[in-house]
Amino acid sequence: MTHDLTIINTFVLYIGIMMAIGVYYYRRTRNMSDYFLGNRKLGAWVTSLSAEASDMSGWMLMGVPGFAYLAGLNAGWIAVGIAIGTWANWHFVAARLRKYTELADNALTLPEFLQNRYHDTTNLLRIVPAIFILIFFVIYTASGFVSAGRLFETVFGIPYEYAIFIGAGSVIFYTLVGGFLAVARTDFIQGIMMFFAILVVPICGTMASGGFERTLAEIASVQASMLQPLTKPDGSTLGAIELISLLAWGIGYFGQPHILVRFMAIRTSGEIRQATHIAMTWVVLSLAAAVAVGMVGRVYLTEPLTGTASETVFLVMTNELFPPIAAGLILSAVLAAIMSTASSQLLVAASAFAQDFYRTLIHKDAEQSELVWISRASVLVIASLAVFLGFNPNSFILDMVSYAWAGFGAAFGPAILMSLFWKRTTRNGVIVGIIVGGVTVLVWKQFALFGLYEIVPGFLLSLLAIYGISLLGEPPAQDIQETFDAVGKSRI
Repeated sequence: MTHDLTIINTFVLYIGIMMAIGVYYYRRTRNMSDYFLGNRKLGAWVTSLSAEASDMSGWMLMGVPGFAYLAGLNAGWIAVGIAIGTWANWHFVAARLRKYTELADNALTLPEFLQNRYHDTTNLLRIVPAIFILIFFVIYTASGFVSAGRLFETVFGIPYEYAIFIGAGSVIFYTLVGGFLAVARTDFIQGIMMFFAILVVPICGTMASGGFERTLAEIASVQASMLQPLTKPDGSTLGAIELISLLAWGIGYFGQPHILVRFMAIRTSGEIRQATHIAMTWVVLSLAAAVAVGMVGRVYLTEPLTGTASETVFLVMTNELFPPIAAGLILSAVLAAIMSTASSQLLVAASAFAQDFYRTLIHKDAEQSELVWISRASVLVIASLAVFLGFNPNSFILDMVSYAWAGFGAAFGPAILMSLFWKRTTRNGVIVGIIVGGVTVLVWKQFALFGLYEIVPGFLLSLLAIYGISLLGEPPAQDIQETFDAVGKSRI
């Protein structure tokens, strides 16, 4: 790959603009509500694109195309599961979570919401969730830094060991200074860039390959199984457990803190409907295009990509298809995807440390300004751990994301759903459910039992634990039940 000065200049300009936004919102961040939720002032467009940009990170532009490059339409099952999960999350969870978090003493984080929801005085509902947030976000953020390292390495010829620090540094900077407002605004810009970038590459690749019909014919001639969604690359049939594992990505949405926090920040629950339509349009088209990138790349590129290099198919195609200025803009969208998700994850992890550890266990009377600075310090520490984990250039981005995704989905998904929709849920049920879900994922991953994606047993066992423990205990206090009922009547 050539390392064109125009592309480098485009990258530098883009990073500079994002950092300028961070500095601007640094001056507008006065308290924890500003830093973590933008004081609940986001509109439908910013909320929806911020949610999806923070979700669809480098794994959509690199991980999914890489999988499709090897497996063809078989990779589409992940996209189907994600699309269904996205719709269910927006349709069922978003509005009720927005209302409940404000009625529950204006909770700013998920652990704080759970504590306020159950009137927990032991602080366990803040500490236990915060532990799993920190564990899995370090892994998740590491995947973003791996993406950034691979991007700079591929495009600029920079050694991976240096490239990962450059990518991580830019993310850390504007997360540190700007907080949620900067992240949400930059996510909005990045969401638009990602959308057009992921659409234009497969379209132009198909045209350069001779059109739609010819491209399909060439894909079939290279590897017929790529056009058969139930056939794996080795020619064997996709089994029931494998299909369930791919579709199960969808249930992970209910427990992703960096996505759920967007629902908490929207101006009113009445804007959720419009935000849902925007988000679903973005997700369906983007995921379909991501699969198409990998499949078109399989026939467009003359030199095959092997191993982790398959996850650079989008980068290589962009560099070969477009002139330098256009390639620079499109590849900036990859950086946008990485930055949007990593910044969101750093912010949520930092909020967990500041609000749920520092304020709870160390300095209960900490001033707002102190907590903001503690959060910024924790961003540095968490990012350093993520860089350390991401230092191995042979790591598959999609594998790292799937691990963290399962951890959040299993630990928090059932807890959030039961807390929002079942009045009989108890504090002890939620605590046990979070522990069971998180630990199941950590253990199941090590043994890969039955070839089943760890989110499935983790989610189911967590759900059963919450249900069983809640029924065994005393019903929630009357005031807790009254707040639950008030959420259904609220218009906020």
